[in-house]
Amino acid sequence: MSRFLGHTDMSTLGWILLMSFGGGALSVLGAAAIVRQFSPATVSALVSYAIGALLGAAFLELLPHALEHGNIERTTATVLGGIFLFFLLEKLVLWRHCHHEHCETHAPHTDHAGHDHGRSGLMILIGDSFHNFVDGVLIAAAFLESTQLGIVTSLAIIAHEIPQELGDFVVLINSGYSRARALAFNLLSSLATLVGALLAYTTLGTARDFTPTLLALAAASMIYVAVADLIPGLHRRAELRATVQQSLLIALGVSSIALVGALLGGFE
Repeated sequence: MSRFLGHTDMSTLGWILLMSFGGGALSVLGAAAIVRQFSPATVSALVSYAIGALLGAAFLELLPHALEHGNIERTTATVLGGIFLFFLLEKLVLWRHCHHEHCETHAPHTDHAGHDHGRSGLMILIGDSFHNFVDGVLIAAAFLESTQLGIVTSLAIIAHEIPQELGDFVVLINSGYSRARALAFNLLSSLATLVGALLAYTTLGTARDFTPTLLALAAASMIYVAVADLIPGLHRRAELRATVQQSLLIALGVSSIALVGALLGGFE
């Protein structure tokens, strides 16, 4: 108990609480502020950007970190199992939304601006919570090394999160959430950062043993949402101009994740 009573440790805990809670909220609010500048039509077009951001985060950030710190076979099996898990979860959401084949969800020609009755939004929130939890573990681990390393790591995580949170906001809005609800649920998901940080601090890093599994599950959710829920909607517009626009926005989403990772990779 003495480690919780010392001035230095309480100062470290204070920094961990500040950066894990404030940092998570800051990245969500930053992404929300960017989305607010766009019209509903533009937000709908940015689904392609969201696809790129999700795939970029999964393949360029989450999976490399998971493979670096975990067993390769176990990590890839977790991704595969996670994709199947999110498939089943989406089936349960569909079943809950509609118990028969003639409901709005199963209507063959309905077009609600690409809106999928909340399914992809739910998948994103679950996956984002896993990711935020791991961010909290990383923040706490860095502060347990030194305050300076903790601050730099926290700022790097916040910067990484903004383009990904922007993609998440677009998915939530496209999934039928209002901007206010998307903000509220994203802020709620960001609390997982605080939970992860506190658990890592109180268990002296034991939570880090689960980091590869959590990163793999977060990556699985992002891959599933991008490939199963969002990409099929892009095929509704098959004309050349739309295809070029979609491809450029997907590339922009991937590039934004890669650019931030390259700029800040040396500080992690």
